[in-house]
Amino acid sequence: MGGEVVTDPARDVDAGDDVRVNGALVAAEVREVWVVNKPVGVVSTAREPGSRTPVVDLVETEARLYPVGRLDADSSGLLLLTNDGELANRLTHPRYEVPKAYVASLKKRIATGDLKRLARGVELEDGPTSPTQVKRRDEREVEIVLREGRNRQVRRMLEAVGNEVVALRRVAFGPLRLGDLGEGKARRLTEDEIAQLRRSAE
Repeated sequence: MGGEVVTDPARDVDAGDDVRVNGALVAAEVREVWVVNKPVGVVSTAREPGSRTPVVDLVETEARLYPVGRLDADSSGLLLLTNDGELANRLTHPRYEVPKAYVASLKKRIATGDLKRLARGVELEDGPTSPTQVKRRDEREVEIVLREGRNRQVRRMLEAVGNEVVALRRVAFGPLRLGDLGEGKARRLTEDEIAQLRRSAE
């Protein structure tokens, strides 16, 4: 760095500093954000020591990507991957209440009264849920929008009103919707889409 040999791995450098390793210039990694349509059985991790497929294996890139939040192995749908730690933190921090929409297929028909209970908030073992948007899509299918991110929350909310989720798919994260992206497929977000995500977490 400026002709100085540095052996401290924690040494801070600025974007404009000339940093070289064995004479080769070190550049900052380009920030990438990808959307993946995660299939059931794929895990929301960067590395998986077991036999299951980690979600990062669905993306073709040299960047070291990490999932933004989690999506259970038995759930499918929209999952973001990025190497932008600041963006990931903002999108998942409870303070910013970035909405995430889920479509749940249910074991039995859901009553209108149960939809109203879900919208008002239901009592779970870790406390009451916040009021939320809930709409019926079919006799046994609902869409729920969450602004909080507790473990298996959609499944537990529906259990609290006497129903059971048989399939769960995330269809939106902030302003980004899954659209027609095929299952197991991934695409890199445009700069405009990334900017929209940033604005959703302000």
